[in-house]
Amino acid sequence: MELSAPLSPSLPRCASSLPTKCRVRVLQRTSNAAFLPSTLSLTQRNLTPRDFSSAAFVGNDTSHAMPWPIDSGARIGEVRRVTNETNVSVKINLDGSGIPDSSTGIPFLDHMLDQLASHGLFDVHVKATGDIHIDDHHTNEDVALAIGTALLQALGDRKGINRFGNFSAPLDEALIHVSLDLSGRPHLSYNLDIPTQRVGTYDTQLVEHFFQSLVNTSGMTLHIQQLAGKNSHHIIEATFKAFARALRQATEYDPRRRGTVPSSKGVLSRS
Repeated sequence: MELSAPLSPSLPRCASSLPTKCRVRVLQRTSNAAFLPSTLSLTQRNLTPRDFSSAAFVGNDTSHAMPWPIDSGARIGEVRRVTNETNVSVKINLDGSGIPDSSTGIPFLDHMLDQLASHGLFDVHVKATGDIHIDDHHTNEDVALAIGTALLQALGDRKGINRFGNFSAPLDEALIHVSLDLSGRPHLSYNLDIPTQRVGTYDTQLVEHFFQSLVNTSGMTLHIQQLAGKNSHHIIEATFKAFARALRQATEYDPRRRGTVPSSKGVLSRS
């Protein structure tokens, strides 16, 4: 089976009462032709739809994340996470055009999510309300958990993708390198030296917590290395830009792979 690029970015809304196990529509090629994403019609591309079940869960006794149905062939993840502390909705289109649309109640986090959209060329829609009257910790964490779950859902079986990505992003005096592997195994190596406790009202300790939460639910191996930098804002923004470009590289299709799983084991599993 080979995943195709989406034919339409649209995603129908569905009732919140759907079970946590959703039906996902993907496209399966019926010929043995090489995997080459294109804009041809279904008839021209000789594709047929096939259903498979996909469940992505986040939470504990007081929370849940509910994936919603995905349109045919679209690499889109859409998740709603509700706890006693936050209410988060996330929709990500991996094959988008870089549309940013984030409103978390944390201005600096919104700015960073805009970097993810713009430099990854993902359509990133995040809406969140939370107990920011206490602090930003719970909202920052739950947004990252939901984004990770949406990535997990959008990637599906990960057939045909590059899998690995790495990028070094400069921002004035700051230089950050990010390497990642969409392996299904969560791991974070984080080496940033942010000199101030806050950027605006944002607690800079939350940067590491954001990436740890995203890694945990997406099943990603992520290494973040600071090569240079003195300004806190520059260091953090360069990190999100480098992450966006590395993730874009890893999620894009490799036509030479012909739709196969990029693993000698033949499977990339979240577990």
